[in-house]
Amino acid sequence: MRVVLQRVTRASVTVEADVVGAIGSGLLILVGVAEGDTESQADALAAKVAGLRIFSNAEGRFNESVVDIRGSALVVSQFTLHADVRKGRRPGFTAAARPEVAEPLCDYFAEALRQQGVPVETGVFGAMMSVELVNDGPFTIVIDSGDLERPRRA
Repeated sequence: MRVVLQRVTRASVTVEADVVGAIGSGLLILVGVAEGDTESQADALAAKVAGLRIFSNAEGRFNESVVDIRGSALVVSQFTLHADVRKGRRPGFTAAARPEVAEPLCDYFAEALRQQGVPVETGVFGAMMSVELVNDGPFTIVIDSGDLERPRRA
């Protein structure tokens, strides 16, 4: 799984003129599921995201997590995070999981975040969505679940 986290003061997702998810302060999380991704990877990713200290404390230091600030998350599926642009000018998406695999795993990730104490809103899987956000910082991080499994260098 691959996620793009954007710290936001607010974010929303609209499908066919209806707002289907909206949050105030917290994280907009774009989620791309790849073939072979697992629920255990989603659990590890949710724990990492919920615990990341990327919000400022009273002293202005990044020392607070989304849980600490009582923020929310807006989770939006995004298969294009697994685009392969190595050849030609048209991206390939063969690394992205098929919808019947990706949708339940994206839902599982959202629920795993809830289990970490983060209120979660979602987009609509497979729909054409309009995502609006106000970046806070801006502050954007990309996390690949495979990076969580590799040992750190000394």
